Amino acid sequence: MSRSQYHQQHAARAELEARRLLQQREALGPRWLDWVASQLYQLSPPEYASMVRRELERQSAG
Repeated sequence: MSRSQYHQQHAARAELEARRLLQQREALGPRWLDWVASQLYQLSPPEYASMVRRELERQSAG
């Protein structure tokens, strides 16, 4: 599967995962960054974790 195909197949799931992580920001306060890092570390495969990380950045900026 090409990178483009992988991205298309998993983009919606990565967007939902990023939204789930962002929803915890207020509840966790200053601990949120460490928590998000641990959540991202647990995601697999690494390509998917990168997609979620990029989506987090996109949603945080907007």
